[in-house]
Amino acid sequence: MKELVFVTHNAHKSEEVNAIIGNHFEIKNLSDLNIFEDIPETGSTFKENALQKAEYVHKKLGCNCFADDTGLMVDALDGAPGVYSARYAGEPSNSQRNIEKLLKNLEGKTNRKAQFTTIIAVILNGETLFFEGTIRGKIIETQKGNGGFGYDSIFVPDGYDKTFAELPAEVKNSISHRAIAMQKFKEFLTQYSK
Repeated sequence: MKELVFVTHNAHKSEEVNAIIGNHFEIKNLSDLNIFEDIPETGSTFKENALQKAEYVHKKLGCNCFADDTGLMVDALDGAPGVYSARYAGEPSNSQRNIEKLLKNLEGKTNRKAQFTTIIAVILNGETLFFEGTIRGKIIETQKGNGGFGYDSIFVPDGYDKTFAELPAEVKNSISHRAIAMQKFKEFLTQYSK
């Protein structure tokens, strides 16, 4: 069983990733390795942030690792919150405040189309690779569902009538932005490890 370090403290993200590729690799997150420091995210794009996090841990531990950066981009808000999705309502990061700010900024707007994008940066045996996943959908006016995290309770993916927070985890983990990016990563790893 090969080991990969997922550069995150987010237990929800770790669960999602383990559900997608955990049976092929042993995935450890930063908490598993007793690393609790904040990893810098000062890039202006998801790709820059993901790479910055992966490089930080690779330099510190010298291990094969991957990091993701994910954000919600709302058409009517010119792509906001974008790279600031986690800190949209300020520091410290608070999902409920972020949702409230987003819904307030969308008041009176009829175009509620949005997309989630995930970029995964991987450092594997000295090689750097990127995998991307995007899912389109819309922002609803009130929160629905108890599952998921972040903006999941207000995002309905195209082709569905339920939010990410209402969908069963196995459904979300097969269609989400992170799932799409992780599936590409998984396919690469399967070929790579042959």
